[in-house]
Amino acid sequence: MVRTIQGSLDAKGVRFSIVVSRFNTFISDRLLAGALDALERHGAQMDETTVVWVPGSFEVPATARRLMLSKKFDAVICLGTLIRGETPHFDHLSATITKELGSISLEADIPVINGILTCNTMEQAVDRAGLKTGNKGFDAAVTAIEMAQVFKQL
Repeated sequence: MVRTIQGSLDAKGVRFSIVVSRFNTFISDRLLAGALDALERHGAQMDETTVVWVPGSFEVPATARRLMLSKKFDAVICLGTLIRGETPHFDHLSATITKELGSISLEADIPVINGILTCNTMEQAVDRAGLKTGNKGFDAAVTAIEMAQVFKQL
């Protein structure tokens, strides 16, 4: 018989931390609201959830790593927004942050979820923070719930 491991969307008893970039707060606030909504809807104890605000998306990976190493949480959700400007700064930041979060995720004993938006325009960011395409903060939290349940089974 084949053993199948599959995560559920039950957040009861799961401890979450959320790292949020303060830069582009208009979008970050919406992503955080979506993430907290998803956690609460799926049964997370909100008093077992910690939100850590950092200045910008560049500071998210180091903070996520510290939270992961603390062993206090079952999953880390990373939220923020990068919007393309007129210089290559966007390209450097998005590549670096994605690479760093990927590295942390591989070394972690818990899921580290990348919910940082990389958008060409403010309109795209607004759409992904709760308008046309749903709320990517909500989606990141749902992923964290499922992956925390998968990790518990492994």
